[in-house]
Amino acid sequence: MLLRDYRFPGRYGPEWGSGGIFGLRYHRGTLYFTLAFEAEAHFVDVKSGEEKVYDFTLLGDAPTSGGDTYNAVETVDEFIYFGGWVHAPAVYRKDRRILFTNKYSHVHAYDTKEGTVKLLWKDSIHHETDWAGEVSDIIYDPYNDRLLLAREDGHANLGVYSLDRKTGKAEALLREPSAKGTVVHDSAFFGVGNNFTEGLREIRALDLITGKWETFRAGESVDGRPYVRPGYGPLASAYNRAFAFVRGGIIAGNPLMGEDFRFFRLFDFYTFYAPFRVNAINTGGGILIAYNAHHDAAYRPDDGFTWATTNTLVGPSVLLYVAPPMVKIVGTFGARVTSIEKMDGKLLVATNSAPNTGSTEATPFDTGNRDITVLDEKILQQRPPTVSFSLPLALPSMAKEMGAGTFGGIPLDGYREPRMILHLSRDNRIRVYEYDLSLPAGEATEETFDVKAGKNVLELDSFGGILSFELEKGDTKGKVRIELR
Repeated sequence: MLLRDYRFPGRYGPEWGSGGIFGLRYHRGTLYFTLAFEAEAHFVDVKSGEEKVYDFTLLGDAPTSGGDTYNAVETVDEFIYFGGWVHAPAVYRKDRRILFTNKYSHVHAYDTKEGTVKLLWKDSIHHETDWAGEVSDIIYDPYNDRLLLAREDGHANLGVYSLDRKTGKAEALLREPSAKGTVVHDSAFFGVGNNFTEGLREIRALDLITGKWETFRAGESVDGRPYVRPGYGPLASAYNRAFAFVRGGIIAGNPLMGEDFRFFRLFDFYTFYAPFRVNAINTGGGILIAYNAHHDAAYRPDDGFTWATTNTLVGPSVLLYVAPPMVKIVGTFGARVTSIEKMDGKLLVATNSAPNTGSTEATPFDTGNRDITVLDEKILQQRPPTVSFSLPLALPSMAKEMGAGTFGGIPLDGYREPRMILHLSRDNRIRVYEYDLSLPAGEATEETFDVKAGKNVLELDSFGGILSFELEKGDTKGKVRIELR
């Protein structure tokens, strides 16, 4: 594969913090991606290395900024459909604000035969502080030959929309905020809920044949303990089930075939460690997904709670291969993974060194260093990399006061010497819940250990699958380190 650039330092692109490389998609000899916040759509002929760059000026005047921050891309026939949002032109103010008057949600089509870009659809409410729902997912409906658009990030025109890919006419099918979806059998499943207030509230299923909707609860946790704020990233389809990747776990199942959705706790640290602003792809019959350490964050300290939960770094971003009942770590990365694609036996992993910020924290340029890492697909079959997670126990202790507090959800598949090191300020007891991603879901088994004030080492090599943990009493001064070797 020939690429003119693998690394992209920050350049002019007014927005909040850093965007990234999004929408990686290889289709009919062309590799597409959008570089945000510079608002550049790249189309690379992978044989010749010839590259075309589009600046989104079909939406409005330059200088443009934005592009896509959710991986809204789909391919049908010779076309690559790419969506998101763009400021055209961008308006940056010196009080660290950006005006949204010229912010457009959009869907474009790139013709791989002709090498041309066409604007298919756009939407804007032309407001200084509010914007029309960004296009965060594009799903092809083969029965009706249309595109389904998911829109959750915004203030108006949220929900699921149908877009005619010939005329560009859009029609609302659901007016509840929805960021992501996936097709399972002959239905399209969509997550519903506001990601920055409540997370995934429920899952709606659209029958592509009849056009009828059904509503399903997110489901109970297999470890039997409560979970909170399941903000969600991508939904994916495999095994005739829908998999919703959320902050703190995976919600998997399919009520349409008689199996309720269940919550499998995974990387639940009561921080913003989550599968946000990244896509999931099918490979080898399973699902490849990333959980990110630092995707969105408050830059300037507020009351301490938001800043702490978004800036506490408990571990690296991890690349996961999900093949039930197994969940396997196959790669470790820095602040965040923004997009994943496979091509010619290789995995393309786009990364970023900095998060999105928000509110009055806009900058006139992108603040991250973004790059594309090329890996061999054989990592899916190799032993997982060494990785560790370090968590201040004040966070699950605060969650305990809110009725939660179970933390972890650490996948042990492939590790021979996993262990937990606890530094405690008081004597305590710790419960260890053991389960895996079996479908239909089973229940976790439980072991309890007495732990003392000071340093405690728990060897975890007698366990398997996935482990979550809960201290009987809160410990606001303690900390825990989980090492996987």
